[in-house]
This record gives sequence, structure tokens and C-alpha cells, in this order.
Amino acid sequence: MAQPDHRQDTAERPLVSLAIMSLPTEIDVTCSESVGKRLLAALRSGVRVVIADMSATTYCNSSGIGRLILANNYAANKGAELRIVLSSDAVREVLHVCGADQMLKLYPDMAAALLGAPEVRAEAS
Repeated sequence: MAQPDHRQDTAERPLVSLAIMSLPTEIDVTCSESVGKRLLAALRSGVRVVIADMSATTYCNSSGIGRLILANNYAANKGAELRIVLSSDAVREVLHVCGADQMLKLYPDMAAALLGAPEVRAEAS
């Protein structure tokens, strides 16, 4: 009787399920393309969760926000997640004003991002 093959096909299963990437302190037109490429490369590698650590980011303009949204949409289409650690109130406000905070999974710290427990958003009055 033939023995079942218990080897797993690694082409179908990711070897790494989590990637953490530190993003720059300022994300603008000079580096947003690079940031976007790094995020997409991590997602293309087959990871299930990419954590973009923006805890040191104090400035992010529309070009950076666009790259985050693009990477988030790509992740969703791949059945993966993009989680963003964000501590800057200024960056959080910019994301809120343009509505990106409703599209992106934002976390107050790395521990919450690792657990996958998104921050609770206050309801608008």
C-alpha cells in the first residue's frame, strides 16, 4: 500500500506569514514611490500580514497616503492584510481629513498590530 505524501507544497503556502517594515519619519513625493514598492514587494512574497511601522513617521502627504491605499487594496485582493502602526496625531489627522483612516487598518502600537486588534474609532457627533 502506498504511503501518503505528507510534504507540503510550499509554492501554495507562504513560508513567512508576517513582515514588519519600518517606514521613514517623513513620507512625501521624494520617497513615497520607494515606500510603495517595498510594501508591494513584501505582499508579493506571499506573506499574510504586513505591518507598516509608522510609529516614527511625523509627516505623510497625499503621495504617501496614495501608496498606503494602493498597498492596502493589493493586500485585500491577495487575501492578505496591511496593518499600520501610527502614533503621530498630525498624520492621523491627515488620514482622517481625506477619509483614508476608514480604508486603512490603523493600530496605536506594535503590540496591537501584532494581535490584530484595530483601534476603536470614536463615532462622529
